[in-house]
Amino acid sequence: MTEQSRAVDATTTPDATSTPPTSGNPALRKALDAAARILGEDRVLRPENDERATRLLGPNASLFRTRRVAAVLRPATAGQVPELVELFAGDPESGSLHVVSTGRNWGLGSREPADDDAVVLDLGGLDKVRELDLEAGWAVVEPGVTQGHLSRLLAHTPRLVNVTVSAAATSVLGNALDRGVGLRGQRTDDLAGLEVVLPDGETVRVGWWPTEGRTAPVYPHGLGPSPLPLFVQSSLGVVTAAVIRLAPRPEALRVVRLDFPQSALSTATDAVRRWVAQGLTRGVPRIYDPAAARSYGGTEGEFLVHLPVDGTAEAVEALTGILTAEARRSGLFTQVTATEAIDPAHPNHEVARLVERGYAGDPDIADVLFRAKMGVPADRVDADAGFVFFLPLLPFTGADVSRADGLLREAAAATGTRLSATLHLLGPDLIDCVVAMKFPREGDAPERAHRALDLLHTSFADAGFAPYRLDVDHAHRRDALAADPGALALTRRLKAVLDPNNAIAPGRYR
Repeated sequence: MTEQSRAVDATTTPDATSTPPTSGNPALRKALDAAARILGEDRVLRPENDERATRLLGPNASLFRTRRVAAVLRPATAGQVPELVELFAGDPESGSLHVVSTGRNWGLGSREPADDDAVVLDLGGLDKVRELDLEAGWAVVEPGVTQGHLSRLLAHTPRLVNVTVSAAATSVLGNALDRGVGLRGQRTDDLAGLEVVLPDGETVRVGWWPTEGRTAPVYPHGLGPSPLPLFVQSSLGVVTAAVIRLAPRPEALRVVRLDFPQSALSTATDAVRRWVAQGLTRGVPRIYDPAAARSYGGTEGEFLVHLPVDGTAEAVEALTGILTAEARRSGLFTQVTATEAIDPAHPNHEVARLVERGYAGDPDIADVLFRAKMGVPADRVDADAGFVFFLPLLPFTGADVSRADGLLREAAAATGTRLSATLHLLGPDLIDCVVAMKFPREGDAPERAHRALDLLHTSFADAGFAPYRLDVDHAHRRDALAADPGALALTRRLKAVLDPNNAIAPGRYR
């Protein structure tokens, strides 16, 4: 049996004789007893009160190895978080806190820590939208605020939230802190300010933050060095709230759809790049490979392109005409259309309408597309679905996209795993590639999917395509992928200064 298969087996058959981490650790027991006095015993879940330490978090959709967990803490208010962090800051023997928002980090580990024996700090109960300013375009949200919740508050207003294509019940803040990508752009660009509890329990606000009587426009950088980026993909503090930018809602929006065959991948990609570079499309255009295109009504065996166009009604009409005319003139595309969402008789009408609504800031509240892709509702993903994500960055060139497609095909052929890829076009030079590997949870399918994931990490790194997000089982790759060892050492020096006792657990990015 391989090491990988042992890891997968450990998820489904945890060791019934494992010793709870609290046993024999008086410092940890003392911290958890104090946490119970702060939160109430019903908000402190310990192994002694559950089946065992490997069952506290439940399953994860990727079937990554289930970590032993010392306890789960569930604060009800942001004000309780500094007290909890202080409990773990004073004594290195008391353990470390692994922080989750709603815990729906599907495909990368869900709620799982990177290492064993962490105390999970579950911030899903912090679900307030504290402030909302439609005129200036911002909202102060806590980690448990979902994109469905915030978008409902913004319905029929001149502002929108940059939503992803994931479930409506996913965290806005959690996804932004992990550098997720929405349909309007990278979500890190939505972060204007952060409220952070430092490892010593002090609360600071970095970036731009609303204060009474303040009339200055939203500008996250301030004067001097900006500490805000330090807390993205970071174990330097616990984020309890953020100022999220709210973009103006476009007056009109349409999505141009193009299909093209495998043989045109390189040239079609270069054609789309030109349109992106010249500003003919806005938001985040996407290219789906044939497997990913199925969920969006794509033509069997062909790639699918979505090019969003928005602005005034006249601008949308003009740009739609330009794009469709250029696409037809190129001779690269087997289908060119922009009318699916406005033609109720079109067989792809409902899917196209949901796609356009997503680009306009309205998530699929009923999760129609999400359920079609996953096969299960959001609240059953970790229990019933099986999939992992691989998330590399690519240069936006036809040659590089073709090379990446070849690497995906090689991994699929070598492991017998079903792969699908969606390319998020983040400007004229950069692509965020989302590779999903779905698998049944029975038999050897999980092992084969994990083997495919390992192969992709190796082959893409060899090609110079580094991931921008990591799963819990590949956290160790951060060191090998660091562009500069000196920069990596600098972050560790900052960690040693701010958190000498490791009150906050090293995560997927160490």
